[in-house]
Amino acid sequence: MEPRSRREWLLDVVLFLCAATYGVVISGLVVTDPVMSPGATLFTLDQIIGALACLSLWWCRRWPLQLGIALTGASAFSETSSGAMVVGLFYVALYLGFRSGAAVFALSLLSALISVSWRVEGSEERWMIFAIGCAVHAAAAGWGVALRQRRELLEALRERAEQAEAQVELRTEQARRENRDEIAREIHDVLGHRLSLLSVHAGALEYRTNPSPAEVHQAVGTIRVNAHQALQDLRDVIGVLRAPSLHAPQPSFKDLEELIDQAREAGDSVTMRLRIDGEPPGIQQRTVYRIIQEGLTNARKHVPGSDIEVVVEGKHEDGICVTVRNDRGALLGTGRSMTPAQGHGLLGLSERVRHLHGQIQYGTVTDRGGWKLKVWIPWAS
Repeated sequence: MEPRSRREWLLDVVLFLCAATYGVVISGLVVTDPVMSPGATLFTLDQIIGALACLSLWWCRRWPLQLGIALTGASAFSETSSGAMVVGLFYVALYLGFRSGAAVFALSLLSALISVSWRVEGSEERWMIFAIGCAVHAAAAGWGVALRQRRELLEALRERAEQAEAQVELRTEQARRENRDEIAREIHDVLGHRLSLLSVHAGALEYRTNPSPAEVHQAVGTIRVNAHQALQDLRDVIGVLRAPSLHAPQPSFKDLEELIDQAREAGDSVTMRLRIDGEPPGIQQRTVYRIIQEGLTNARKHVPGSDIEVVVEGKHEDGICVTVRNDRGALLGTGRSMTPAQGHGLLGLSERVRHLHGQIQYGTVTDRGGWKLKVWIPWAS
């Protein structure tokens, strides 16, 4: 049993004093009215029972039903314990609820009927006393049930508030995780593409034994431009993180030609067919750009020297279909893997496509060899 709170201590003390005061008042009436005196022995016994009944109230929180029934039985023959019985009835309704309170209340009515049957007053006075007793018993039981229901309501509201707070924390953590995933995808897509271009040009300088000064100058210039662009892209991402209300420019279909030109400058053989009927929403255009960017990066990283084919088709009714396909490449038979590792890039693309309720397929192509990435996304999501 939990320890009493300060409010419960105050309630118990007040009810104990009320029960004890009632017993003292009844005893005083018996002493001052000889007609009501039952005799010295019965009076003393009544005082003892009343005192024990009041003392038992301190254990009503632990055994409310047992003491409630005992006090109800005692009040049938001990008038000084009637106050304690009313308090016991209140505790039964408070701690055990409506059913137990109603059962003990019915016993209290029977006890009151027995109690008035041996009183010395007239018939009308007896029934009046019985009616008053029934009203007091009903008030005590109703008060106990009302307080219990109030406690249960407050507890239910507290639990709902805790659940709501936990759900808010869960949604907040989920939003943070989604934001981190989105940031990771953006950084991977942006920097991965730029760094792969830097790797290609740096590798060309490393493996060419006698490059001309013009070739060296061109390669170094390309490396410098792409390094500068990579830093600028990183600044844009960081700027969005620091000021989320400001939206940095996002890639669209207008930037696809520049993306293809950069791949061709790096030595890739790329052909692109763009057949779009209409103007898709911005998030679809950005997703298509990232798909092609990741496909070019994978082809450049894992199958350098391959012929790459990019096809973008779509209209409002059918959605948008993007295909990036490359053949076996120039390194066939050298021992290097032609199959891009299923790393963060493809995982990031899969998450992007799922968010737009699209479909993604990738793997080796059996008829010509090489690798194929195919994505379908709805025109609007």
